[in-house]
Order: sequence, then C-alpha cells, then structure tokens
Amino acid sequence: MQTMLWIIPALPLLGFLLLISYGSRLSRRQTAAIGVGSVLLSACAGLYAGGQLLLHPSLVYEVTLWTWIDIGDFHPAIALRMDALAAVFVFVITLIGALIHLYSAEFMEKDPDYSRFFACMNLFVFAMLVLVLADNLLLLYLGWEGVGLCSYLLIGFWYENPANGHAARKAFTMTRIGDTALAIGLFCIYYACKSLNIVDISTAAPLIFQQNPQEATLIAFLLLGGALGKSAQLPLQTWLPDAMAGPSPVSALIHAATMVTAGVYLIARMYVFFELAPAVQGLIAVIGAITLLVAGLSALTQYDIKRVLAYSTISQIGYMFLALGVGAWTAAIFHFMVHAFFKALLFLGAGAIIESVNHEHSMFRMGGLRKKLPIIFWTFMVGTASLAAIPLVTAGFYSKDQILWYAWGARHGQAWLWSMAWVGAFITAAYSARMVLLVFWGPLKTEVTSRPRWSITFPLIALAVCSTWIGFVDLPHNFGHFTPFSDFLHHTLPLTELRADPTTEWMFQILATVATVGGLLLAYSYYYIHNKRLRHLANQPLFRRLHRLWLAGWGFDKLYQTFISRPFLWVTKANKADGVDQLYSAMANITTSLNQRMAALQSGSLRWYIMGMVLGAIILFGLQLLL
Repeated sequence: MQTMLWIIPALPLLGFLLLISYGSRLSRRQTAAIGVGSVLLSACAGLYAGGQLLLHPSLVYEVTLWTWIDIGDFHPAIALRMDALAAVFVFVITLIGALIHLYSAEFMEKDPDYSRFFACMNLFVFAMLVLVLADNLLLLYLGWEGVGLCSYLLIGFWYENPANGHAARKAFTMTRIGDTALAIGLFCIYYACKSLNIVDISTAAPLIFQQNPQEATLIAFLLLGGALGKSAQLPLQTWLPDAMAGPSPVSALIHAATMVTAGVYLIARMYVFFELAPAVQGLIAVIGAITLLVAGLSALTQYDIKRVLAYSTISQIGYMFLALGVGAWTAAIFHFMVHAFFKALLFLGAGAIIESVNHEHSMFRMGGLRKKLPIIFWTFMVGTASLAAIPLVTAGFYSKDQILWYAWGARHGQAWLWSMAWVGAFITAAYSARMVLLVFWGPLKTEVTSRPRWSITFPLIALAVCSTWIGFVDLPHNFGHFTPFSDFLHHTLPLTELRADPTTEWMFQILATVATVGGLLLAYSYYYIHNKRLRHLANQPLFRRLHRLWLAGWGFDKLYQTFISRPFLWVTKANKADGVDQLYSAMANITTSLNQRMAALQSGSLRWYIMGMVLGAIILFGLQLLL
C-alpha cells in the first residue's frame, strides 16, 4: 500500500481533469459516474490504507513522487505521508465526500453547470487530501490554498446572483488574512529549522527553540493566525455564515469534511510549537471558548435553517479549539470526526428540506414536515440529537463530554473554561430543539412540492447510522475506558495530562446532561407550549436589542465595514490620482500620441511610400559620403 498511497488523492484529481476537459461532451449520467466514482474509489483506497494502520498502529506510509524544488539546501518534494492523524482525516474526507457527491448527483441534476459543479467538488476533495497527506509544509500550503480556491469557486457557484459573488469574494479575502500569517510562519520555520519536512521539524524544534522560546511563540502565533482564518474562529469568522450562498452539498463539504477543519488539523499536526509556546496554546483555548458562546447565541436567533447550522459549525469548531488549547489533542480530533458526520447529515437534510418546500429557507415558514418527509425527519432528528449531545445514545455526547471533562481536568484546564463550555452546551441544545420544533412540528405552512429519491435518502441514512455508532469508539473513564480511537491517535499525538481525579468524571457528565436537558426544555417551553411567552419576551426592549445584535452576528460585519473596508476604499480612491499614477499616465499619453503620429504615415498612397523610400535612400547615401 505504501507505494500506492498517491492513488488516494490522484483519483479525485483524475475526476477533475476528465470533467474539466470533456464535461461539455458528457451526459449527466457519465458526469455523475466520474464525479461520484472517483471519490468513492478514493474512499475505498483510504479505508484500506486506514485498516492496515489500525492493524499496525505504529506503521507510517511514506512515498516520494518527485523532487519539487532543488535549490541549494532547499529541496522539498512532492511526497505523501500517512500516519494515524492523517488516516483519520482521510477517512472523514473521502467517506463523507463520497456520500455528499452521491447526494449531489440528484440534488444538482437540473443545474445547467452540472459538470462544472462536480469538477470543482472533485478538486476540493483532492486539495484537502493533499493538505492532510503532505509530508512537508510547502506541499501542505499548496493544499491549503487549493481548498481556499475551491471554496471561492463553489460558494459563488451560482454567480448570476451578485450576492453569491460577494459571499465568495468575502470568504476568499478573509481567509487570505490567515493564509498570509501562515505563509510568514513557514518562512520563520525554515529560517530556524532549515527544513519544511514535518517530521524533521517536530524532532528538531524542542532543541532549536530551547534557547529561544520567543521565536517559537512567534511561529505558534502565526500558525494560529492561519488556523483562525480557515476554521472561521474569532475574529475571522464572519465569512462562514455568508458561505451558505453556495449549494447545500457545498455547505456540507465545507463545514463538515474539508475547509473549516483545516485549522484544527494544522494545530494538531504542529502541536510541538504550541507546547513550546504555552501562552499561545492558552490563547487557543480562550478563543475557542469565546467563539463557541458567541456563535451559539447567534445560532439561537437565525431564521434561515442553513445559517443556524453555519453558526453551529463555528461554535462546534470552537469546542475543538478549546480542546486543543487545554492539551486534549485526541479529544479535539474525536469531536472533529463525530461533528463531521452529524453536521454533514444536518446540512444535507436541510438541503433536502429546502428543495422539498420549493426553495424556502426560513424555518418560520416551514413546520409540520415530520409526516410529509418521514425519512428526512428521522435522520435529521438523529443529527440534531448528536449536535445537542443527548446522553448515552448519541455520538455527540461522548465527544463533547471528553472536551468538557478535559476543559476542567486537563493540566491546562480551568474552571472558567469549563463553565463557558457548559453554557455553550446549554445553548447548543436550545437552538437544536428550536430548529427541530420550527421545521417539523406545528401546522404545515408551506406545501411539499417534491420528495427526494434514493440518491438523497441513502446518504442521509448512512450518515445517521455513523452519527450514532461512531461515538462508541472512545468511551469515558467511568464507562469501561474503552479508548481504541485515542490509543490509535497517541502514536502521533501526545497524551493528555490530567490534574483532576478521573473518578470524579461522572459528576461532570451529570452536569453536562443537565445542560442538554435544560436547553431542550427551554426551547420546548418557548417554541411549542407557551408561544405567548416568546411574543411577550420579543416585546421587551432589551431582548429586541440583543436579538438584533445576535442576529447580525454581533455586528462584526458592520465593525469591519466601518473601521477597515470603508477607510481602505477611501485611501484607494484618494491614492488613485497620486504622483506615481500621473507619471505612468503621462508615459501612456506620450506613447499614444507618438502612435497616432506614426500611424499618419500609413496613408495607403503608393506615391508617398515611394517618396519615403527615395528620401531614405538619399539620406543613407549622404551619410555614407560624409562618414
């Protein structure tokens, strides 16, 4: 398998090349076969490779395809490396990617740009696989920029609507801020370590930066900047809700399996720098805790079902950042995997609901759909239960319980971090129940105009099954401590150091259950039993102000418009007529004038041409006599 590792990313790339080259000549059936088949075969190859690693956890697959650049001592290669961490990401990317592609075959079948859609989706999967399989940071950065490009192409896929183009440009621009920080960080790493090979850096960094911890702190801060942009964490989170402009399969792919989890992967992969820079690692935990609360409150007020899920994604990635910040490396990756399955399920379910009710996005115009769309209802309920972390029976409970426990009990954990995560769990349960009640209960407000076929319902059922059982691969200390997932990852990531007594974990599980049940009951009370209470609350001035603030994403867009975008545009307009521009404008005007004068010589009259030749001959003959 080691020499065949390149097949995993090569298959989606082949699909992209075929579709971009021959897409206009292919039928929709052929297009879907290439688009879905290439990712499905990649998933099979990834599952086989991952299975081999499970049997031999200390095994690492490495393959060097060719030398990319060879200048002096700088010779990064196009080389792939799969260890335990990469195997988890490959498993999620390819398996969920294949289900999303299958779903897209029906969801996008009426779109005139069917082949372009699948070409971009295949390229997206390829770029993410390159990112997680790269054995050096330069190749990782190529995949990093690749997913940024693909997100721009897919968010703005329906470019006929100017708002979609604006959302794509916003995502591209805001993530460039983080990408710039990451690029500078790579320069700093190479300057200090004289290598961009990930294994060499991880081995050498503790010795190199032992005498210069400030440099390690700077590199860790720059890496964090890159992660914040891609993973939509404060203060670079505003692009993600607008990314809902793309088709629903795109939302599922971006939010669940690819782009927004790249930052989590980067921090986990380069954990050595964050362990050498405890201040930056603590900052990761703080940013994650604040983000999960800010985004959760915004999700609680949204009308658009996809925007609820978008803010939910920001909040759940905040939990992953919190885990990374307290040193719970495997807990962060466990929640990444679980979240990928239930969030893909929720986005695909939301897309199916929107299509079934004639493209209606507002939850307040839905209602009563549980009997009209039974398969979507039950699968969506499974995903929502996992998001809300219903105790014992959902995967989300086990992954979130780990993070809550480590936020308190890990060596870098703090009581106030746990408190913020606990409040976030309460809010998550509340907006999850609100979403389900508004969409599926109450009177039917919009008629169902179409029902999904098997290529949409099968991925939903498969994801629902995974969203349930996948949580049981890592159980808490007091549940038998069955931890094959963490044990597998510990071959790549360090152990989580505990400062609290593991026997007290059951108390925190009870508190987590209280948060979940409390959030569910709050939403049930206000959105189902006592609607009058909600209307009374909506008339309170303080509540109205908070509602407007949370609905607008805490006003970050307005803040950036006021203090960054408008001043920058004013400077560019003022700078348009500066001296430098006048100099180049003068050169252009002189060139244009000379061109017009020389063009006058091309009169088309034979007599003038002959006279010019005679004059030229006379001048040359005269110069020869004089010289």
